[in-house]
Amino acid sequence: MKISKQSKRDAKQLFRSCVAGGLLDENRALQIVRQVVAQKPRGYMGILSHFQRLVKLDLERRSARVESAAPLSAELQASVNGQLNRLYGTGLTISFAQNPALFGGLRVKIGSDVYDGSVQARLNALAESF
Repeated sequence: MKISKQSKRDAKQLFRSCVAGGLLDENRALQIVRQVVAQKPRGYMGILSHFQRLVKLDLERRSARVESAAPLSAELQASVNGQLNRLYGTGLTISFAQNPALFGGLRVKIGSDVYDGSVQARLNALAESF
């Protein structure tokens, strides 16, 4: 479905009205969706589609996945949590996972940002240099 420029502008304006203090207010977003569905303005399907895309991107930007070869201690998890909150601000949802294929180190993915400090990444870089 092709979305008109006006629908994109309207969706961005609605999205901005849902953001309070740099964080998305989920209740406000739900109210806006209900209002748009009830009023059915011109191009409302495009507005809702682009609005959904903006919300999805914001949620991805606010979620972090930290992978390690072995389970991290509570102290190390708190340290990583503090550093990520300092860099990306509060409101970040952090999940910790174990990935034995990393051999050691950490891989952090926040939205489209990936920080790979794992042994596996270093070995791959070394293999590529030969």
